[in-house]
Amino acid sequence: MNAIRAVYLLVASALAGWAAGAASPVFSGPQAGERTTPFNVTEITGVNKGKQRDPVSENAGAPTAFIFVHTVERSLVPLLRVLDQYGAERANRLKTEVVFLFGDRVAGEERIKAVAASLKLQSRVGLSLDGAEGPGNYGLNKECMMTILAARENKVTANFALVQPGYADAPKVIEALAKICGDTNPPTAEQLTERQTGRAGGAGRMERGAAATNPGRPAEPFPGAVPDDPRLNTLLRQSLRPTNDVATVDALLKSMRERIDGDAELTRQASNGWVRALHFGDRYGTPYSRQKGQAFLDKLRSDALPPKK
Repeated sequence: MNAIRAVYLLVASALAGWAAGAASPVFSGPQAGERTTPFNVTEITGVNKGKQRDPVSENAGAPTAFIFVHTVERSLVPLLRVLDQYGAERANRLKTEVVFLFGDRVAGEERIKAVAASLKLQSRVGLSLDGAEGPGNYGLNKECMMTILAARENKVTANFALVQPGYADAPKVIEALAKICGDTNPPTAEQLTERQTGRAGGAGRMERGAAATNPGRPAEPFPGAVPDDPRLNTLLRQSLRPTNDVATVDALLKSMRERIDGDAELTRQASNGWVRALHFGDRYGTPYSRQKGQAFLDKLRSDALPPKK
Protein backbone atom coordinates (compact mmCIF):
# COMPACT_ATOMS: atom_id res chain seq x y z
CA MET A 1 0.00 0.00 0.00
CA ASN A 2 2.87 2.36 0.81
CA ALA A 3 4.39 1.65 -2.60
CA ILE A 4 1.09 2.45 -4.34
CA ARG A 5 0.77 5.66 -2.34
CA ALA A 6 4.33 6.64 -3.26
CA VAL A 7 3.60 6.12 -6.96
CA TYR A 8 0.38 8.13 -6.64
CA LEU A 9 2.20 11.04 -4.99
CA LEU A 10 4.92 10.95 -7.63
CA VAL A 11 2.36 11.11 -10.47
CA ALA A 12 0.37 13.84 -8.72
CA SER A 13 3.52 15.89 -8.23
CA ALA A 14 4.47 15.51 -11.89
CA LEU A 15 0.99 16.56 -13.03
CA ALA A 16 1.05 19.57 -10.72
CA GLY A 17 4.40 20.61 -12.13
CA TRP A 18 3.12 20.21 -15.66
CA ALA A 19 0.01 22.27 -14.90
CA ALA A 20 2.13 25.02 -13.39
CA GLY A 21 4.32 24.97 -16.47
CA ALA A 22 1.28 25.26 -18.72
CA ALA A 23 0.43 28.57 -17.08
CA SER A 24 3.97 29.89 -17.33
CA PRO A 25 5.01 32.52 -19.90
CA VAL A 26 5.26 31.40 -23.51
CA PHE A 27 8.68 31.59 -25.15
CA SER A 28 9.34 31.93 -28.85
CA GLY A 29 12.52 32.91 -30.65
CA PRO A 30 15.84 34.21 -29.30
CA GLN A 31 15.56 36.05 -26.01
CA ALA A 32 16.96 39.43 -25.01
CA GLY A 33 20.74 39.35 -25.16
CA GLU A 34 20.91 36.52 -27.69
CA ARG A 35 22.20 36.93 -31.25
CA THR A 36 20.13 37.19 -34.41
CA THR A 37 21.69 34.76 -36.86
CA PRO A 38 21.34 34.79 -40.66
CA PHE A 39 18.32 33.22 -42.35
CA ASN A 40 16.85 33.41 -45.85
CA VAL A 41 13.54 34.64 -47.18
CA THR A 42 11.96 35.12 -50.58
CA GLU A 43 10.99 38.75 -51.08
CA ILE A 44 7.25 38.89 -51.79
CA THR A 45 6.69 42.60 -52.50
CA GLY A 46 8.65 45.55 -53.82
CA VAL A 47 11.21 45.93 -56.58
CA ASN A 48 13.08 42.79 -55.47
CA LYS A 49 10.09 40.48 -55.27
CA GLY A 50 10.92 36.90 -56.11
CA LYS A 51 14.55 37.26 -55.04
CA GLN A 52 16.13 35.54 -52.06
CA ARG A 53 17.84 37.57 -49.34
CA ASP A 54 19.19 37.34 -45.81
CA PRO A 55 17.65 40.19 -43.76
CA VAL A 56 20.11 39.83 -40.89
CA SER A 57 23.28 40.07 -42.97
CA GLU A 58 21.80 42.69 -45.28
CA ASN A 59 20.80 45.01 -42.45
CA ALA A 60 24.31 44.71 -40.97
CA GLY A 61 23.38 45.26 -37.34
CA ALA A 62 21.08 48.22 -37.94
CA PRO A 63 18.10 48.59 -35.57
CA THR A 64 15.58 46.06 -36.87
CA ALA A 65 12.09 44.87 -36.08
CA PHE A 66 11.62 41.22 -37.04
CA ILE A 67 7.92 40.39 -37.16
CA PHE A 68 7.44 36.64 -37.62
CA VAL A 69 3.85 35.84 -38.59
CA HIS A 70 3.02 32.22 -37.86
CA THR A 71 -0.67 32.32 -38.77
CA VAL A 72 -2.59 34.67 -41.04
CA GLU A 73 -5.64 35.67 -39.00
CA ARG A 74 -7.74 38.83 -39.11
CA SER A 75 -7.31 39.26 -35.35
CA LEU A 76 -3.65 40.23 -35.76
CA VAL A 77 -4.35 42.86 -38.44
CA PRO A 78 -4.65 45.93 -36.13
CA LEU A 79 -1.29 45.27 -34.45
CA LEU A 80 0.47 44.44 -37.72
CA ARG A 81 -0.78 47.66 -39.31
CA VAL A 82 0.38 49.77 -36.37
CA LEU A 83 3.88 48.29 -36.45
CA ASP A 84 4.05 48.58 -40.22
CA GLN A 85 3.14 52.27 -40.00
CA TYR A 86 5.68 52.91 -37.26
CA GLY A 87 8.40 51.25 -39.32
CA ALA A 88 7.45 53.25 -42.39
CA GLU A 89 7.62 56.54 -40.50
CA ARG A 90 11.03 55.64 -39.01
CA ALA A 91 12.45 54.00 -42.14
CA ASN A 92 15.58 56.14 -42.01
CA ARG A 93 16.59 54.61 -38.68
CA LEU A 94 14.65 51.34 -38.31
CA LYS A 95 14.48 48.32 -40.59
CA THR A 96 11.16 46.50 -40.45
CA GLU A 97 11.04 42.91 -41.68
CA VAL A 98 7.72 41.05 -41.84
CA VAL A 99 8.45 37.35 -42.26
CA PHE A 100 5.62 34.91 -42.92
CA LEU A 101 5.94 31.21 -42.13
CA PHE A 102 4.20 28.65 -44.34
CA GLY A 103 4.70 24.94 -44.90
CA ASP A 104 3.64 25.11 -48.55
CA ARG A 105 5.86 27.62 -50.31
CA VAL A 106 3.72 28.10 -53.42
CA ALA A 107 0.47 28.49 -51.51
CA GLY A 108 2.27 30.69 -49.00
CA GLU A 109 3.52 33.10 -51.65
CA GLU A 110 0.03 33.53 -53.09
CA ARG A 111 -1.52 34.04 -49.67
CA ILE A 112 1.10 36.58 -48.60
CA LYS A 113 0.75 38.55 -51.83
CA ALA A 114 -2.98 38.87 -51.18
CA VAL A 115 -2.47 39.86 -47.54
CA ALA A 116 0.25 42.42 -48.29
CA ALA A 117 -1.87 43.99 -51.04
CA SER A 118 -5.00 44.08 -48.89
CA LEU A 119 -3.23 45.65 -45.92
CA LYS A 120 -1.02 47.86 -48.10
CA LEU A 121 2.05 46.86 -46.09
CA GLN A 122 5.00 49.23 -46.46
CA SER A 123 7.58 47.03 -44.73
CA ARG A 124 9.75 44.49 -46.50
CA VAL A 125 7.67 41.34 -46.69
CA GLY A 126 9.25 37.92 -47.03
CA LEU A 127 8.44 34.22 -46.89
CA SER A 128 10.78 32.12 -44.78
CA LEU A 129 12.57 29.44 -46.77
CA ASP A 130 12.58 27.25 -43.65
CA GLY A 131 8.89 26.38 -43.84
CA ALA A 132 6.29 26.62 -41.09
CA GLU A 133 8.89 26.20 -38.34
CA GLY A 134 10.92 29.21 -39.46
CA PRO A 135 14.69 29.48 -39.11
CA GLY A 136 15.82 26.33 -37.31
CA ASN A 137 18.06 27.95 -34.72
CA TYR A 138 15.47 30.61 -33.80
CA GLY A 139 13.22 28.21 -31.91
CA LEU A 140 9.98 29.90 -32.95
CA ASN A 141 6.85 28.66 -31.18
CA LYS A 142 3.93 27.73 -33.44
CA GLU A 143 1.49 28.42 -30.58
CA CYS A 144 2.20 32.10 -31.13
CA MET A 145 0.46 33.90 -33.97
CA MET A 146 3.26 36.45 -33.95
CA THR A 147 6.78 36.59 -32.58
CA ILE A 148 8.33 40.06 -32.61
CA LEU A 149 12.02 40.73 -32.04
CA ALA A 150 13.60 44.13 -31.52
CA ALA A 151 17.29 43.87 -32.40
CA ARG A 152 20.30 46.13 -32.67
CA GLU A 153 23.88 45.21 -33.58
CA ASN A 154 22.57 41.71 -34.32
CA LYS A 155 21.48 41.22 -30.72
CA VAL A 156 17.91 40.91 -29.44
CA THR A 157 16.90 43.68 -27.03
CA ALA A 158 13.23 42.68 -26.62
CA ASN A 159 11.12 39.65 -27.49
CA PHE A 160 7.32 39.48 -27.74
CA ALA A 161 5.86 35.98 -28.04
CA LEU A 162 2.18 36.66 -28.77
CA VAL A 163 -0.25 33.75 -28.72
CA GLN A 164 -3.17 36.05 -29.55
CA PRO A 165 -1.73 39.36 -30.71
CA GLY A 166 -4.01 42.34 -30.30
CA TYR A 167 -4.04 46.10 -30.28
CA ALA A 168 -3.28 46.10 -26.55
CA ASP A 169 0.21 44.78 -27.36
CA ALA A 170 1.08 47.80 -29.52
CA PRO A 171 2.33 50.27 -26.85
CA LYS A 172 4.95 47.95 -25.36
CA VAL A 173 6.21 46.88 -28.78
CA ILE A 174 6.43 50.48 -29.99
CA GLU A 175 8.33 51.38 -26.82
CA ALA A 176 10.88 48.62 -27.47
CA LEU A 177 11.34 49.65 -31.11
CA ALA A 178 11.68 53.30 -30.15
CA LYS A 179 14.53 52.40 -27.78
CA ILE A 180 16.60 50.63 -30.40
CA CYS A 181 16.25 53.37 -33.01
CA GLY A 182 16.71 56.35 -30.69
CA ASP A 183 13.15 57.62 -31.01
CA THR A 184 12.62 59.82 -27.95
CA ASN A 185 9.10 60.87 -28.87
CA PRO A 186 7.31 57.89 -30.44
CA PRO A 187 3.71 58.31 -31.59
CA THR A 188 0.92 56.50 -29.79
CA ALA A 189 -0.74 53.46 -31.28
CA GLU A 190 -3.86 55.55 -31.82
CA GLN A 191 -1.93 58.18 -33.80
CA LEU A 192 -0.30 55.52 -35.95
CA THR A 193 -3.65 53.87 -36.61
CA GLU A 194 -5.23 57.16 -37.63
CA ARG A 195 -2.42 57.90 -40.07
CA GLN A 196 -2.39 54.35 -41.42
CA THR A 197 -6.14 54.33 -41.90
CA GLY A 198 -6.01 57.65 -43.72
CA ARG A 199 -3.27 56.35 -46.00
CA ALA A 200 -5.01 53.03 -46.67
CA GLY A 201 -8.33 54.64 -47.50
CA GLY A 202 -10.86 51.93 -48.20
CA ALA A 203 -8.60 49.22 -46.82
CA GLY A 204 -9.13 50.59 -43.33
CA ARG A 205 -12.92 50.58 -43.37
CA MET A 206 -13.22 47.11 -41.95
CA GLU A 207 -11.72 48.25 -38.63
CA ARG A 208 -13.76 51.44 -38.24
CA GLY A 209 -17.26 50.08 -37.82
CA ALA A 210 -17.37 49.72 -34.04
CA ALA A 211 -15.19 52.71 -33.11
CA ALA A 212 -18.01 54.46 -31.30
CA THR A 213 -18.40 51.54 -28.86
CA ASN A 214 -14.73 51.48 -27.91
CA PRO A 215 -13.18 54.96 -28.13
CA GLY A 216 -9.43 55.37 -27.92
CA ARG A 217 -8.57 52.38 -30.09
CA PRO A 218 -9.51 51.28 -33.58
CA ALA A 219 -12.47 49.01 -34.04
CA GLU A 220 -11.78 45.40 -34.94
CA PRO A 221 -13.97 43.20 -37.14
CA PHE A 222 -14.93 40.82 -34.32
CA PRO A 223 -17.26 40.96 -31.31
CA GLY A 224 -15.80 41.74 -27.92
CA ALA A 225 -12.29 43.09 -27.37
CA VAL A 226 -8.90 42.11 -26.02
CA PRO A 227 -8.60 43.31 -22.38
CA ASP A 228 -6.54 46.48 -21.89
CA ASP A 229 -5.66 45.43 -18.35
CA PRO A 230 -2.32 43.58 -18.68
CA ARG A 231 -3.12 41.04 -15.95
CA LEU A 232 -6.53 40.15 -17.39
CA ASN A 233 -4.99 39.97 -20.86
CA THR A 234 -2.37 37.50 -19.66
CA LEU A 235 -4.86 35.35 -17.73
CA LEU A 236 -7.20 35.16 -20.72
CA ARG A 237 -4.41 34.13 -23.07
CA GLN A 238 -3.17 31.52 -20.63
CA SER A 239 -6.71 30.15 -20.27
CA LEU A 240 -6.85 29.49 -24.01
CA ARG A 241 -3.74 27.35 -24.31
CA PRO A 242 -4.52 23.99 -25.93
CA THR A 243 -2.23 22.19 -23.47
CA ASN A 244 -4.14 23.25 -20.35
CA ASP A 245 -5.65 20.60 -18.11
CA VAL A 246 -8.83 20.99 -16.01
CA ALA A 247 -6.99 22.12 -12.88
CA THR A 248 -5.05 24.79 -14.76
CA VAL A 249 -8.18 26.25 -16.38
CA ASP A 250 -9.99 26.34 -13.03
CA ALA A 251 -7.02 28.06 -11.37
CA LEU A 252 -6.76 30.68 -14.11
CA LEU A 253 -10.49 31.49 -13.98
CA LYS A 254 -10.23 31.81 -10.20
CA SER A 255 -7.39 34.29 -10.70
CA MET A 256 -9.53 36.24 -13.16
CA ARG A 257 -12.35 36.47 -10.63
CA GLU A 258 -9.90 37.67 -7.99
CA ARG A 259 -8.46 40.22 -10.39
CA ILE A 260 -11.91 41.62 -11.20
CA ASP A 261 -13.01 41.71 -7.55
CA GLY A 262 -16.23 43.58 -8.29
CA ASP A 263 -14.59 46.31 -10.37
CA ALA A 264 -17.06 47.37 -13.08
CA GLU A 265 -14.41 48.31 -15.66
CA LEU A 266 -12.44 45.10 -15.19
CA THR A 267 -15.69 43.14 -15.39
CA ARG A 268 -16.45 44.81 -18.72
CA GLN A 269 -12.98 44.00 -20.05
CA ALA A 270 -13.16 40.38 -18.91
CA SER A 271 -16.59 39.98 -20.49
CA ASN A 272 -15.43 41.47 -23.78
CA GLY A 273 -12.34 39.28 -23.70
CA TRP A 274 -14.34 36.07 -23.39
CA VAL A 275 -16.81 37.23 -26.03
CA ARG A 276 -13.87 37.69 -28.43
CA ALA A 277 -12.26 34.35 -27.50
CA LEU A 278 -15.48 32.32 -27.75
CA HIS A 279 -16.31 33.92 -31.09
CA PHE A 280 -13.55 31.82 -32.69
CA GLY A 281 -15.10 28.53 -31.56
CA ASP A 282 -12.68 25.62 -31.27
CA ARG A 283 -9.77 27.59 -32.72
CA TYR A 284 -8.50 28.41 -29.22
CA GLY A 285 -8.38 26.56 -25.94
CA THR A 286 -9.85 23.19 -25.07
CA PRO A 287 -13.50 22.05 -24.92
CA TYR A 288 -13.32 22.38 -21.14
CA SER A 289 -11.82 25.89 -21.19
CA ARG A 290 -14.45 27.06 -23.68
CA GLN A 291 -17.23 25.52 -21.59
CA LYS A 292 -15.93 27.11 -18.39
CA GLY A 293 -15.25 30.37 -20.21
CA GLN A 294 -18.86 30.52 -21.38
CA ALA A 295 -20.07 29.83 -17.85
CA PHE A 296 -17.71 32.51 -16.54
CA LEU A 297 -19.06 34.99 -19.10
CA ASP A 298 -22.67 34.11 -18.26
CA LYS A 299 -21.97 34.68 -14.55
CA LEU A 300 -20.35 38.07 -15.24
CA ARG A 301 -23.38 39.12 -17.27
CA SER A 302 -25.79 37.87 -14.62
CA ASP A 303 -23.96 39.71 -11.86
CA ALA A 304 -24.06 42.92 -13.92
CA LEU A 305 -27.86 42.84 -14.15
CA PRO A 306 -29.78 45.08 -11.76
CA PRO A 307 -31.48 43.16 -8.92
CA LYS A 308 -35.08 42.18 -9.45
CA LYS A 309 -37.63 44.22 -7.54
